[in-house]
Amino acid sequence: MTAPTQAPAEAAPRTSAHIDPAAQVTKAGFVPVQVRNERPRSYEPADFGVPTGREVNWMHTPIAQLKPLFEPAAANDGVSYRISHEQYVQPALARGTAPRGEFFVPEDLIAAVAWQSSADALHLTIPTEEVVTDPIFVEITGNGGRADAHIVVEALPHSSATIVMRHSGTAQYAQNVEIIVRDGAKLTLITVQQWADDAIHAASHQARVDRDAELTHFIVSFGGAVVRVNPHVELAGTGATGKLYGLTFADSGQHLESQVFLHHKGEHTVGDVLYKGALHGASAHSVWVGDVLIGRDATGTNSYEANRNLVLTEGARADSTPNLEIETGDIVGAGHASATGRFDDEQLFYLQARGIAEAEARRLVVLGFLTEIAQRIRIPELQTELLDAIDAELAGVQA
Repeated sequence: MTAPTQAPAEAAPRTSAHIDPAAQVTKAGFVPVQVRNERPRSYEPADFGVPTGREVNWMHTPIAQLKPLFEPAAANDGVSYRISHEQYVQPALARGTAPRGEFFVPEDLIAAVAWQSSADALHLTIPTEEVVTDPIFVEITGNGGRADAHIVVEALPHSSATIVMRHSGTAQYAQNVEIIVRDGAKLTLITVQQWADDAIHAASHQARVDRDAELTHFIVSFGGAVVRVNPHVELAGTGATGKLYGLTFADSGQHLESQVFLHHKGEHTVGDVLYKGALHGASAHSVWVGDVLIGRDATGTNSYEANRNLVLTEGARADSTPNLEIETGDIVGAGHASATGRFDDEQLFYLQARGIAEAEARRLVVLGFLTEIAQRIRIPELQTELLDAIDAELAGVQA
């Protein structure tokens, strides 16, 4: 990874490098950076420049709608926080205070703005060897304003917990989430976006998973005008496991996006990536980019990533790009897949032949397609809530 040139306490020095210097190709005569791990990273917003939409990591994104997030939040009071288990909240972390910045380095302008604008980071810690049986809920509610945030989630050695970050209301919200899963720990982090229709949310999740540790990461996005949640997970330690799952339902006018990066760095690491989405309505748009890198020292790796999209109406669009890079020949297995399509007529015929009306048959097909992800969430009340939300979305399809 491209390392910052100074400690997190200070901004990295300004350079002329941009995340994807496509605009400089003609003038400077070099090829734009395409590989995810080679893109420059910096704590300083000025090092990135304002996106134009030509950059590889912005080419599918509605830049104009995200423009409010390119500048720091003035009052930074656009959201409020409520945490169900206060005993796991540690003193806030200023920039330069460990573990803030132990792994996280911004990969784009919005993340750098959020880093600089967040004087104090929310810090959640699961103590060593503690097994937290109840999910920890972080309720983030928008009140219509602008906000930046940096959140640090740390699972200490051999601990276990599930954290649910649930977003609602409306806001213009730039968010960094730094996740550190230390040796032997097991952490599940679920981020649920149920924003109001006019909300704008861009988030950068960066995680390091250490020796024999496991991270299960969910992105569930139903609400919001533009929601862009990009996870970057490094399986750093021998025997580390990363499971990355996503579930989206994009309605007319919505843009739901995830650019996933899974970096196998340690030996005998395991990766499982599966994102599923449905789209309904004119101009409904989803974007999924999946980058998997198996590094030269990641021998014995087993990794697979897939993205599946179901387009329910004309005018909806799903952009899906899986990428796999392997730097060692000594692996157990690796693969990637992507598929986007419409209803399976054979499934509809099967259900209708058994007396099920067409509208209900369509509902069952879509529900069956999407619930695979929801059922992997081991919180009964949240699973029920998400299935109800899918049903509500499908009711809109039938209307």
